[in-house]
Parts: sequence; C-alpha cells; structure tokens
Amino acid sequence: MAEIVVLGAGLGGTLMAYEMSDQLRPEDRITLIGSSSAYQFYPSNPWVAVGWRQRKEIEVDLTAIMRKKNISFLTTSASRVDPKTKTVTMTDGTAVPYDYLVIATGPELAFDEIPGLGPDAHTMSICETGHAEAAFAAFEAFCQNPGPIVLGAAQGVSCFGPAYEFAFIVDTELRRRKIRDRVPMTFVTPEPYIGHLGLDGVGDTKTLMESELRNRHIKWITNARIKSVESDQMHVEEINDDGSVKMAHALPFSYSMMMPPFRGVPAVFGIEGLTNPRGFILADAFQRNPTYPDVFSIGVCVAIPPTGKTPVPVGVPKTGFMIESMVTATAHNIGALLRGKEPDIKPTWNAICLADFGDGGVVFVAQPQLPPRNVNWAAEGKWVHLAKVGFEKYFLRKIKAGTSEPFYERYLLKQLKIPKIHHPVQPHKKAG
Repeated sequence: MAEIVVLGAGLGGTLMAYEMSDQLRPEDRITLIGSSSAYQFYPSNPWVAVGWRQRKEIEVDLTAIMRKKNISFLTTSASRVDPKTKTVTMTDGTAVPYDYLVIATGPELAFDEIPGLGPDAHTMSICETGHAEAAFAAFEAFCQNPGPIVLGAAQGVSCFGPAYEFAFIVDTELRRRKIRDRVPMTFVTPEPYIGHLGLDGVGDTKTLMESELRNRHIKWITNARIKSVESDQMHVEEINDDGSVKMAHALPFSYSMMMPPFRGVPAVFGIEGLTNPRGFILADAFQRNPTYPDVFSIGVCVAIPPTGKTPVPVGVPKTGFMIESMVTATAHNIGALLRGKEPDIKPTWNAICLADFGDGGVVFVAQPQLPPRNVNWAAEGKWVHLAKVGFEKYFLRKIKAGTSEPFYERYLLKQLKIPKIHHPVQPHKKAG
C-alpha cells in the first residue's frame, strides 16, 4: 500500500487529486491537503474585482466531491514539509506521512518585500478571490470620486496576464460608467518591453499589447522597480540595461492594483535540495525532485529559470495548459512507480492562453512555452472574451463533476504519447 499526498487544493492540486485517483492500485490511498474546502477559479478574479462576477459564481465546495472519489481531504494548512522523514506537519500539529508527495501549493504573495504594497497597505490585489472582493469594494468607492489609476506588476512576478487583463477590464468598465475621461491610467511592469509576459513575447504580443494600451490611452513604464508605495503615491524606478536608474517616477493614484512578487510558501521555503533561493521547488524533466525522488511538484510552485537576463527580475508564468500537462505527466509517473517502473513521461510545457480585455482579448499559443518554439502565434478579437466566458463555465462544471478535462485530457495524452488508462479506485477506510 502507498500513501500519496497532494499538498495544495488549487487548480493544479485539485486536478492532480482527480487524475491521481485513476492511477492508484486498489490498496493505495490519496490525501489532498488544502487550507480551505473551497475551490476558487482564479482566472475570473479580474471580473470579481469590477463586479462582473461574485464569489459564489466561481467557487466550488470540494468536500462532497472528494468524499465521492474516496479521497481523504484535509482542510488544515500545512506548516512544514520534512522530505527526510517523509511527513507533512499541519498547523494543528498533526503529522501526515507519505510515500509520494506532490507539491501544488502555488506561491506565497510577497507583499512585504515592497513597503506599502498589498491589500493590507495601499494597493489592491486580484491574486486571491477575497482580495478581488476587497478590490471591488475599493473600486466602487473610487468611482464616486475618480482620479488617477496605477495598475500592473511588481518585480519578481511570474504571472503577467492578469495584470494586463485587469487594466483593460477596468478601462472597459470605466467607459461603461462614462467616467473614463476623468481617469488617467498608467501601467507599470518589470518586463523589458510590453508583451514580454515572462516568455520573451509570444508571436507579436509586443505590438498587440502596445496597440491596446495606446488605443485605450493607458501610459506605461517598463523595466520598472517599485521602491515603495504611499497612500496616494507610488515610487517607481525605471532601470537601464546595465542596472542603473534611468528615471525615478512619483506616480499619484486614487486607486491601484499591483501583482506582488512571488516566492515559495513557508512550508517548503529554505529546504536544501528541495527549493531554490526563492523557495520554488526544484524538479527534473519528469516533475521529480532530484534530491528527494519521492517528491514531485506541479504548477506555480515549480522553479523554472527565466528566459534570459533582464534589468529587473521577471519570472516565467505557469499557464493553465502547462500546469495540466504537468498534472497528467506526474499522475502517470507516480502510477508507474507504484507498479515498479520508472517515470518516463515528460510534460509538454506548451502554453495556450486566453487573455480577456472586457470587450475583446488576445489569445496566444507557444509550443513549447519557452523559446525557441515550434509554434509562436498570437491573435486578437472580440471572440476571445466570449471564449473565456465559455471556458470558465466549462472548467467549473468539470470541477463540480470531479473529472479531468475530457478534450484537454485527450489532447494531452496524445501530445505526451501515452495511452488513456483507467484504474478504478476501490472504497477504503481513511487512516486514523
């Protein structure tokens, strides 16, 4: 019998639990650990932050679903992983042993690294649904007394899509409210150029994104390093290629949303051999940690080197399709280990992304995600907004059903060159 533990019940962890359950032998058991029983569809957070969605519309209670799938579901946060003793210690002191661990925690939001940053200080966030709700309350108050807006991402971010989406969605909503003419907007980003996205661009995203910003009268600052934030002003340094300061900006604002730096969560941060200096999990081509081969990782918590040197730190995004590729490969690799075989499936790390702009959007395809690529394409149109709405409904329906994505699953299996195998899970008694 083997105990498989999935740490993190977000996009990657929930899908991992679903797919891993198909790979278990009858005697094996799987435990999912999440800080809450609620799954939240984070790609919809920009809509929550302008009132286009409510929390209840993008949230799913996983309790009954996991019970039906015979997955033990713990909703207490983990305090520390010990890969030497192969245990996960919970905040209540409980120790959860494992034979194989899949880390799917996502990042810790490092607001504290920049004075004045974050929803507990002077800027809003859309990284969590609770943050997005607070951002909407602040936005509603702002609309009663409009002024300058500063949006974007801080240095150390590895997810730029939501920052662009929110800037364009806010522009769309302000125009609908007929107050856009009273709101100067500035987009601030550590990217070396607009549309870099942490990927050195995809197709012609530089031209597409710059054109959108110009058409919407949104100014921008690239190679930006945020020094500090006050209640009504953001201090930003624009950096030269040699690391020197090109220009210092004092940007006034009445409303601001900034994506914060990312780092590894405290439960794994600083474990030698497991993480890099920022706390992200080291993984080989099979999503397996080189030092602790019984530990796998998927999603935003995975350490991926940047595409190249940039004046200001820019992380590599882990898009939804890329994460699902990691999930499928990891499930099959652990399934192989359970049967005395070695991992042999590598994730594709392709990127397919829909970026909604409120009344349009951009779609890009990067295969593989990191250059050089076999496919490097981007396009825009009003249909992208409709496609993202459709995908939201489809994905939430899939989470509620407790299944992996049918057409994504088939496509991934084809890309990874592995057969579809279903191993029914027999009912079992939970440990303890």
